[in-house]
Amino acid sequence: MSRLNYHHLHYFWYVAKIGNLTKAAQLLHVSQSALSAQIKQLEDSIENQLFKRQNRKLILTDVGSVTFSYAESIFNQGEELEALLKKGIQNDFQVIRIGMLSTMSRNFVEEFVNPLMNNPKVKLVIAARGQTNLLNQLSNHEFDVVLTNIEVRGTNKQMWQCQLLTQQPVSIIGAPGRQLSKKINNDYHSVDWVLPASGSPIRSAFDGLCAQYQFQPNIVGEADDMAMLRLLARDSNALAVMPEVVVKDEISAGTLTSYMTLPNINEHFYAVTVKKHLPDQLVSELIRNFNAKEYISH
Repeated sequence: MSRLNYHHLHYFWYVAKIGNLTKAAQLLHVSQSALSAQIKQLEDSIENQLFKRQNRKLILTDVGSVTFSYAESIFNQGEELEALLKKGIQNDFQVIRIGMLSTMSRNFVEEFVNPLMNNPKVKLVIAARGQTNLLNQLSNHEFDVVLTNIEVRGTNKQMWQCQLLTQQPVSIIGAPGRQLSKKINNDYHSVDWVLPASGSPIRSAFDGLCAQYQFQPNIVGEADDMAMLRLLARDSNALAVMPEVVVKDEISAGTLTSYMTLPNINEHFYAVTVKKHLPDQLVSELIRNFNAKEYISH
């Protein structure tokens, strides 16, 4: 077998990641025929077929799957090295790039990054994105860590490292002064509600609780963004369903209060990273310290 051509291997890896020859050719700015020829040369050199066609789709063969796993490691490390060199490897100053899910609690994110706030040797960059964009940018090494309240699981093409940081109990929040029970009963029938958007984990759990108690809330507003839900709770006379961490400042100031902690309903917060040849020590320390703090506080 001739020496492995890494240019051909890179083209194969890209096509396998995209899963479509035409789209991969467009993104690589080469013709589809040229891309197909490069992969054919790789197959000839290793004397094995890497793809098979199934209903007009490219499916990796067994050899293709093994080859992809090695290519994934090789080119991910190459991208990691490129990002590291662009970022700089000097120890006297470091940029930490954190991606956060655009709909999650800002108070939680602030608590997570708080140890870095007064560190003169660290520049903190935080960007809010949707879940798909977060993971794409993380895999491209544009973020060092991603914070989300949606669990991330690996696929055969990408193994995420998803760590549970904490889980926050979900409560019924509203303006103070109401006489409400600590259990859902008739007290809650005559009030308005603002809730997380349908389909969100918290909303689904709350809907299940309502079904259990045969309770139908009078919903006057919904929001998929915790910051917006916070404003609706603060500026309306409705009750809201959310973790207390979202409105901790308002609860401390007395403008909002928690009437009831909902049984068995929690919001989970995760830190997501990708496996690196050289792990980011500052990010690892940040996650460890947060976990240790949470363990002590509980």
